Amino acid sequence: MTNEPKPRIGILGAGQLALMLAQAAKSLGLDIVCAGQPGDCAEQEARVLPVDLDDAAAVAAFAHQVDLVTIESENIHADVLHGLPLYPNARAIGIAQDRLLEKRFFHDCGIGTAPFAAVDSLDDLQEAIKSIGLPAILKTRRMGYDGKGQVRLRDPEEAAAAWTEVGGVPCILEGMVNFENEVSLIAARSRTGKIVFYPLIENHHREGILRTSIAPFIDATLQHEAENYLTNLLAKLEYIGVLAVEFFVANGHLLANEMAPRVHNSGHWTIEGSATSQFENHLRAIAGLELGSTLSHPTVMLNCIGTMPPEAETAAYPGLFRHDYGKQPRPGRKVGHLTFPATERKAIADWQHRLHADL
Repeated sequence: MTNEPKPRIGILGAGQLALMLAQAAKSLGLDIVCAGQPGDCAEQEARVLPVDLDDAAAVAAFAHQVDLVTIESENIHADVLHGLPLYPNARAIGIAQDRLLEKRFFHDCGIGTAPFAAVDSLDDLQEAIKSIGLPAILKTRRMGYDGKGQVRLRDPEEAAAAWTEVGGVPCILEGMVNFENEVSLIAARSRTGKIVFYPLIENHHREGILRTSIAPFIDATLQHEAENYLTNLLAKLEYIGVLAVEFFVANGHLLANEMAPRVHNSGHWTIEGSATSQFENHLRAIAGLELGSTLSHPTVMLNCIGTMPPEAETAAYPGLFRHDYGKQPRPGRKVGHLTFPATERKAIADWQHRLHADL
């Protein structure tokens, strides 16, 4: 594509992932337009057009103004996405946004998961508790992220209250996994089918929200296993762009938790820690450009939840990279992240304590 005009890329959504995609687009000379609302944080780097992402006609009109479309969140109804010049495709997004379809797809691809059962009524939930056992987690099939739409069950007597708490919407009941680690693998697949992988990432969550990502998680056997799984997933989905899959490490093997058909929070470290960030490689993939190198060095990413630390405090740490999304402070909200070379152990420990990370 070197002699062809570069495509104008439309992003459905204008939050922090769109912001970082727009930042990465600058070095590639790509024009980014976001579908969002006034005041969304991507306005710092790109044009944001007011678009109701639940309105198929409005999304289609937006798509006519660009050459191709991508997403920053899978929580856009797949029906709105059909017929768009979309990367990744609507089928991949539709599977990822429904936990039941996602789990079944993992099994179809030969990838193990926690035990699960579909739940469409209180009776279903009570039967699922009998078959799966407790403790378990009741999860809404759609629109759950950062711990939302989830209720933990420890006693059968909690079933009715849990069903009420999730609003009686379609769910799955998922058995608890006795895991040693939570890891993720991020890959990018180009239009020609070439795939590049980042190293496995060790992730630490608290209250359903990612707090810390450490790269790399060094285990050659698990790296090979994860790469084989993603190679299969990417091919079956005819996928173009970045895909992230979260796994549990249990008994020396990987169990898939969920996948994200987009750039992923656990890959934010790649901005400073890799030769090519996940954001740049996603844009390269969907624009038909050559994928960049994923050669990387050990890096730690800390999410800032609720508020950003004062600039004066972060400036005192020369090895720290500060990413402020420009969001208003709010409890439980991802407002930014910090990255460090993994060798800066004292600074990392200090900021984990300051940010109330769970390590």
